[in-house]
Parts: sequence; structure tokens; C-alpha cells
Amino acid sequence: MDKEEQRPQTSPHVLIFPLPAQGHVNSMLKLAELLALAGLKLTFLNSDFVHEQLLRHTDVVSRFVKYAGFEFRTIPDGLPDEHPRAGHGFMEIFETLESITKPIFNEMLVNMKPRVDCLLADGVLGIAVDVAQELGIPIIQFRTISACSTWAYFAVLDMIQAGELPIKGKEDMDRLITSVPGMETFLRCRDLPGFCRVMDSTLQRISEDTRKNFKGHGLLLNTFEDLEGDILSHMRTKSPNIYTVGPLHLHLRTRLCESDQTLFEQSPNSFYKVDRSCLSWLDKQPKGSVLYVSFGSLTVLSSEQVFEFWFGLINSGKRFLWVLRPGIMPEKGDEGNNIPVELIKGTKERGCLVSWAPQEEVLGHGAIGGFLTHSGWNSTLESVVEGVPMICWPYFADQQINSRFVSQVWGLGLDMKDLCDRHIVEKMVNDLMVERRDEFLKSTTKMAKLARECVNVGGSSYCNLDRLVEDIRSMNSSLGDF
Repeated sequence: MDKEEQRPQTSPHVLIFPLPAQGHVNSMLKLAELLALAGLKLTFLNSDFVHEQLLRHTDVVSRFVKYAGFEFRTIPDGLPDEHPRAGHGFMEIFETLESITKPIFNEMLVNMKPRVDCLLADGVLGIAVDVAQELGIPIIQFRTISACSTWAYFAVLDMIQAGELPIKGKEDMDRLITSVPGMETFLRCRDLPGFCRVMDSTLQRISEDTRKNFKGHGLLLNTFEDLEGDILSHMRTKSPNIYTVGPLHLHLRTRLCESDQTLFEQSPNSFYKVDRSCLSWLDKQPKGSVLYVSFGSLTVLSSEQVFEFWFGLINSGKRFLWVLRPGIMPEKGDEGNNIPVELIKGTKERGCLVSWAPQEEVLGHGAIGGFLTHSGWNSTLESVVEGVPMICWPYFADQQINSRFVSQVWGLGLDMKDLCDRHIVEKMVNDLMVERRDEFLKSTTKMAKLARECVNVGGSSYCNLDRLVEDIRSMNSSLGDF
């Protein structure tokens, strides 16, 4: 009997490390549960701040306690507790992760028992790649954004070399960007993230971290082949080992049903208290009549922007459910002083405002006919799965590219980027909900069907998850440097 046959068949120890942000933690917790269902031993590493929020607002500990070998651990993110961790100020976290979190993380991995056999790290955490290389731990990176956004980030250096970046001043924002393979005919300056408009450290860091994504043991993406296959084919010229396992929330739902477990009675992975009263309100509304409005967990709006959206919604004459998150309008607090009487009256007649909603359930409700969204990737995928057409108003980062693909490539909605005007809002709501409703429903229904098929037995995402689990099982720390 050789040494390989004599080696005990123990489950490898995987450490999962997300960026401390709502969307990243949400999708990586879903991935963690999928891997836990497969029997892997997992440690999930949250920042102290994030873990406290999850303990306060979710059942996350009781949900994972049933998985043998699963453990939560925490680490400082370096920001003071009072830091808002939202808006463009969120980017400050990358500096503190490098200066404060990184050495603590290194020491943690050195002393962790049992040893970590595989690091499954958020693809924007360059510190995780550095530590993995130093300690010789195999790393698989997970980009929680779309494949199209990841590919555009990868191409930043190519755009700079081609003279297409940085965007100079107030030049024509509809100028085509031609140096991103697969996007030559439709990607415009305005479809790139705001940090592409200035040659600074953020642009450099994003580019460098994305290039690192293609150098590990593999690259994991929350997407599916039928949605982003064309872009994925370009990405595989740089990294052939790409695992597409999304949409993760639907994939998890499918695997839980296979194992006779339930998902719908569990709380979302939310940093905010969920207001479920909106579901009762939706129960009273006609089928497909409500526009759901949510700008995610990081968007910050001015009072002027809030009122422009609000007037547009009221003037459209459509029913709406709007998530106005605590902190979304920091300049005047969350009370909303001096609200015009017509907004109060119109909202009372056909609107519902909540501070946070159970979004997956809301989008799956029969009363929802459209989604005005910031185009975060989780929100986009959740809308795709439920066949809900979108109006996209991206805020920052990957959201600009996502919104272009939603409208121009996939035909799943409208792109309203760079505009915040009540008349535009009113027109787009009516275009989505009335004038072009049948057109969009045809496209969204088709894509929703493809999403369901990919996570069922034999589907591309289902098979890729099985392949990922088997590849992780084959790992140990002697695989070399990555």
C-alpha cells in the first residue's frame, strides 16, 4: 500500500474570508452553506463589526450550528465603530485592511488548528493573496461581482496603455471604449466605474488585485454560463480554471430542497433589521402592479436626489415599495424634513416605505412588476432569477458595467445612469411597467428559466460546484506557492 492509500481521508479545512460589506458577506455566506452541505470543514472569517451586525439582525449562528466542523471567527477591519462604512467613504477600509488587518490575519493563519488547507478569499482582498503566497496556502479567489465587471477591471491596464483611461475631464461620456475584448461595440466611458475618471491609487489597486485573481488555483464567480458565457470565454484565455456556480441564492435553495431543508423561514444575511410588514402590503396589491425600489446597502443619496426619485414615482401613478435604508441620506438624517404634501399623500395612496426589506421574498412576490435598482450584483441576480425587469441607477464600482449589460446586452431592463430627474424617472417607470412591459417580460422570463436550469442536477453551475468541492478535497498545503 502506497503513502497516498495510507493517508486518512479527513475533510480539508477551508477558511472563507469576505470583504466586510453587506453584498460580499451575503453571497459568501451562501457559498459557505453550499460547501457545508457538501461536508467540508469551514471557518468563516468576518470583521468584528460585521459579525456584530449579523448577530443583532439574523439567525446566522443557529443556521450554521447544524453543520459539523463549521466555525465563525472574527478579525478587526481597522475602522472605528462609528465609521459609517457606506458611500464613497467605504473605500477607506482598504487602507486599514492593509495596515491593521493583514498582520493579524497572517498570525491567525500561522497558529490556526487544524491548519488551513485552502483559503477561499474575496477577490478584492489583496491582503489574502499576499498572506497565502507567504505561507504557501492554496487560494481560490471569489469575485462577488459579475464576470463582465471582473473582466473590465482586468482590462484597466490595457485601457490605460491604449490611451482610453483615465477619462479626461468632461469629455464625451458616450465615447466607446474599444480595448476590452468582447465589449468593443457597446462599452462607453459612462459605463466604467467612477474611479476610472482619475489616475489614482484606487484605479491602480483595483487593476492589480483583479490581475491577481487569475493567478491562484482557480477563480470562483457568482454567475452562470447562459448569462455571461461570451465574456467568460475571454476570461478563460487568462485563467482556464473558472468555476461559475451562480446564482448562489437559487443554487442554495435548490441544494437545501435536495437535502430536505428549508430556506424561506431563515432570516436574510442582513446588516439591518428586516421589516416584513411590506409582504402583507404586497399581498393586497394586484399582480405585477408594484415597482420595488432599493439602492442597496452602500448607496448614499442627497435629499435632492431622494425627492427627485420620489416625485418621479408619485407622478408615474404606479404603486411602489421603497426601501429607505438608515443612513441613505446622511446630510439631513433619516427623518426627511419638509416633505412636500403631495409626496405624503401619494405615498399613502399607493406606496409603502420600509427601512429594509426581505429582498429575495419581495422580488419573488407576484405583485412585483419591476425593480428600480442600484445594479449591485446580488440584486441583479435576484431580479434575474425571479424574472423581474429592471430600471438601473448605478451608484459606483461594478454597478455601472452591470447596468449596461442589463439594458444593452441582455435586454432585461433600462439604464438610467447619470440621470436623477423626476421626469426621467416617471417616463422610465411607465416604459418598464406599461409601454415595453411585454418586451421585457419575454426576455426576463427566458433568462429566469435558464437560471433555474443551470442549478439543477446536470446544469452547468450544479456541476461546477461539485467540481469545486472535489478540487478542494484534493488540496493540501504542499501544493506549492500560488
